[in-house]
Amino acid sequence: MTPELDVFPGAFPHRPPPDLDSPELLVDHDWRAFAAVERMTNHWERPGWHEGARAYYWMLTFPDAGELMSRAQQCQEALAHLGMDCVPGDGLHVTLTRIGNADLVSNDQVQLLADLARQMSLSAFDVVAHPLAGSRGAIRFTLAPWSPLIRLHATLSEIGRRANVPGGKPTAAFRPHLGVQYSNRERPAEPVIESVARLHTLAPVPLKIGSVELVELWRTTQPSPVYRWRVVHSIPLRLQSVPPTRSDRQQV
Repeated sequence: MTPELDVFPGAFPHRPPPDLDSPELLVDHDWRAFAAVERMTNHWERPGWHEGARAYYWMLTFPDAGELMSRAQQCQEALAHLGMDCVPGDGLHVTLTRIGNADLVSNDQVQLLADLARQMSLSAFDVVAHPLAGSRGAIRFTLAPWSPLIRLHATLSEIGRRANVPGGKPTAAFRPHLGVQYSNRERPAEPVIESVARLHTLAPVPLKIGSVELVELWRTTQPSPVYRWRVVHSIPLRLQSVPPTRSDRQQV
């Protein structure tokens, strides 16, 4: 069962979409929210990210997703005139949930999180990355469907409660997305939205989600700000069994 989302002022969009699985409705919902933004903010001005800060997160990473990297680069090149900070190909990710600052989470807790995740037998799934929309502080792909991502978030959040780690936002506030550029200053949003609109109907990219990563995350600033991480634990997701077809059953 998929947990329900709720209106949450700190999330973007504030209101959840009317349907968690329809690509058309998810793309439309994300675009309408982005098109209503009046000013872009500086993504890097976020509380808690002081110099040298490190934190543990659960993330999806895409080290071998060549098509995704190509589509992200295509969008970045088309938006180069905006002067935003690009997410490098090996930095593309989906943030699932925060575990806690590295100085507040022990090695034993990190190991317990990984052990609990393996015991949960989490299921693999497919999503599609739809270009292109954004938020107040980033340009990003819309992901569809949301349901498997929300279920994964809820499971990882429950694991975090059992391991007694600080944790992040509740599942009700989760809005899945995949960023490709970060806004590095405040600016009027209208020119950004107009530029992104030209890329809004690019072909989507299918993604197979076969693992979830527990990472230690930090920022670097040279030559431009970017997130980097090391994978502490990679948790394989269980392949779902496919019922045999009628012809398969006849051959048994």
